Amino acid sequence: MTDAQLIREIKDGNVQMYAELIRRYERKIFSFIYHILKGTHLESSVEDLCQDTFYKAYRSLGTFREVEASFATWLYTIARNTVLSELRKSKNVKVSLEQSVQEPQAPHDALPEQTVLRNEKVSLVRQAISNLPEKQRSALILREYEQLDYQEIAAILGQTVSSVKSLLFRARASVRLQLEPYFMEPIFEEYEGMKQR
Repeated sequence: MTDAQLIREIKDGNVQMYAELIRRYERKIFSFIYHILKGTHLESSVEDLCQDTFYKAYRSLGTFREVEASFATWLYTIARNTVLSELRKSKNVKVSLEQSVQEPQAPHDALPEQTVLRNEKVSLVRQAISNLPEKQRSALILREYEQLDYQEIAAILGQTVSSVKSLLFRARASVRLQLEPYFMEPIFEEYEGMKQR
């Protein structure tokens, strides 16, 4: 069954079908909320906020109109607004992506130095993302972590597609600029060495 068919069934009184919608989207919404709240004092609230999101969606299902947005887009919007509301209540705690659910796993044959360097690089990237303004960070998380397309991101953030592309461009440029000192030095040193030859 498609999401639209499930929603019609639920609206027609078959509320047990909502469990299927939760099953389809629970991990995605949990991951999205987790990436936004990681490193804050609200990190332990991810599961509660995920449940709040599904509860709010269920209560508002009667107002959902699939001609305006897909269920997934609508649900991500509810999740984002729920998280932002909670962050506002807690005095705008700085959001951090310091550590993700998926810790990098080094291949078994990797040297300890390689593992340490890889973990350090991952940590630097997460820190750079956490330094982004909220809209840029949300757009980047939705695109890179959640693999959503521009249209869906635009609907979730309440922006135009061109604005989303601009947000992503600025977010990537900012991350690149923040990481340049860490990742570009060997290239410059190598280039300087070539110039002296």
